[in-house]
Amino acid sequence: MKKKLKFGDILLLEISVIVYSLSTVAGNLAGQNPFLSRNYIIFFGLEFVILAIYAVLWQQVIKRFELSIAYCNKSVTLLWSMLWNFLIFSQIITPGKVVGVLLVMGGVIVMNMGGHGSEEKTADGTQKEQGGDSDE
Repeated sequence: MKKKLKFGDILLLEISVIVYSLSTVAGNLAGQNPFLSRNYIIFFGLEFVILAIYAVLWQQVIKRFELSIAYCNKSVTLLWSMLWNFLIFSQIITPGKVVGVLLVMGGVIVMNMGGHGSEEKTADGTQKEQGGDSDE
């Protein structure tokens, strides 16, 4: 039986993805400074703090979602990273990048629409409900 997801669960998933994508911003800012300079250490440390926050959020996410669905949605990080790179670092968004992100987003949608975890294939290739009574 599939668990009904709440708006708060989906919001938590998206917030965790956004937090994770911010670690790439901190890493990029660290990389723009000389190695072991004051700013390098600050931004590198910020990256670790962001990843620690993300780790706590991710643990909450995987309590609410099937791992395959949660991990699939993590790929939305590409969209957020592209947005941060455009807004913060003035990097150009090319048509190829847009197509790539749209392909990934399409895959996320397909994965989320499927009946993951509720069915399994039998040896002859037919679908069998999990958790049901089976007297075969």
